[in-house]
Amino acid sequence: MEKIYDIIIVGGGPIGLACAIEAKKAGLDYLIIEKGCLVNSLYNYPANMTFFSTSERIEIGNVPFVSNNPKPTRPEALEYYRRIAVSNHLFIHLQEKVLDVNRVGDNYEVVTSKQKYCAKNIIIATGFYDIPVLMDVPGEDLQKVTHYYKEPHFYAMQKVVVVGASNSAVDAALETWRKGAEVTMVVRGEAIGRRVKYWVKPDIENRIKEGSIKVYFNSTIKEIKEKEVDIQTPGGIVSIENDYVIALTGYQPGFDFLRRAGVELSSDENLQPSYNPDTMETNKENIYLAGVVCGGMNTHVWFIENSREHAVKIIEAILRKRAQSH
Repeated sequence: MEKIYDIIIVGGGPIGLACAIEAKKAGLDYLIIEKGCLVNSLYNYPANMTFFSTSERIEIGNVPFVSNNPKPTRPEALEYYRRIAVSNHLFIHLQEKVLDVNRVGDNYEVVTSKQKYCAKNIIIATGFYDIPVLMDVPGEDLQKVTHYYKEPHFYAMQKVVVVGASNSAVDAALETWRKGAEVTMVVRGEAIGRRVKYWVKPDIENRIKEGSIKVYFNSTIKEIKEKEVDIQTPGGIVSIENDYVIALTGYQPGFDFLRRAGVELSSDENLQPSYNPDTMETNKENIYLAGVVCGGMNTHVWFIENSREHAVKIIEAILRKRAQSH
C-alpha cells in the first residue's frame, strides 16, 4: 500500500520549515521536498550579506535567533535554520526536485527527480530566487555574465559592469570596487533604488558622487560582447571595455510549475497566483501557497517576517477541513 502523506511541502526554505513545524505540532504526517540544499535561496545569497530584518523577526517555531549584531548575516541564518531543522527532527528530502503535481482521485501525486509520492494536501513554498529575470539582450549567455553575486575577490582588478540598483546590485558594486575592480553601474531608473538598506545607501551615493563608481542612469544594456559592453543611454549608445557583467535584474517564482499544478495566475504583468488570504488555499482544492511565491512578480511584498504566519493559517485550514469531514 502506497504511503499517503497528509501534507507534502515543496520547498525547504524558512517558510517551508515553518510549515513543517506547524504540521508536526498538529500531529500531521508531512514531508518537505527541496530541490537544492537546506534553505537553498539563502545559501545562494551573497556571502557577506546582512539581512534588513532583525534576527527576532526572522525566527520560526518560537526558537530564538541569537546573532552577534541586531541584523544577522547569511552564515548566521544558515546555521540558525539548520539547527531548526535538526533540533525539530524535520522530515526533509534534499537535492530532490519536484517536477509535477497531479490530481489522482482525492489525493495528489507528486513526481520528483527521484520518485513519486502521494499526499492529501500540497503546500508550495518555493520562494523566487531560482529563476533570474533576463535582460534578453545579445551576449547574455556569454560565460562572463552572471545573474548571481557571491563574493568580491574573484573580480579584483577587473572591469565590472553591475546591472541594477537594488540591495544586491549595490552590495556587488561596493564590494567589488573595494577589492580593486573598476566598477560601472547600469541603472534603468533615475536613481539608486528606494529600498536599498538605509546604512548602505549613503555609501553608494557618495562613491558615485566622487566618481569612484561610474553610473549610467536611465540606461539599459544593449549588447554584451567578449571584451566590451554596449549601453543604451539617454545620449545614445556608449561602448565600454569590460571583463565581467553582474546582472542583478531581479528574480521570479517558478510560474511554469504553478501552472502545471493548476494554480491560476492573474492576466496582468504581476502574474499574481490565485489564493484565499484567510486560508492560503489556491483555486486548486487542497493546494496551498506560503511565503514569497504568493506575490507573483511583486517579490518585495512577502518576506520571512511577514509570511511566517502563512504556516499557521494553512495548518489551521487543513485541520478545520479534516474536522468537518469526520
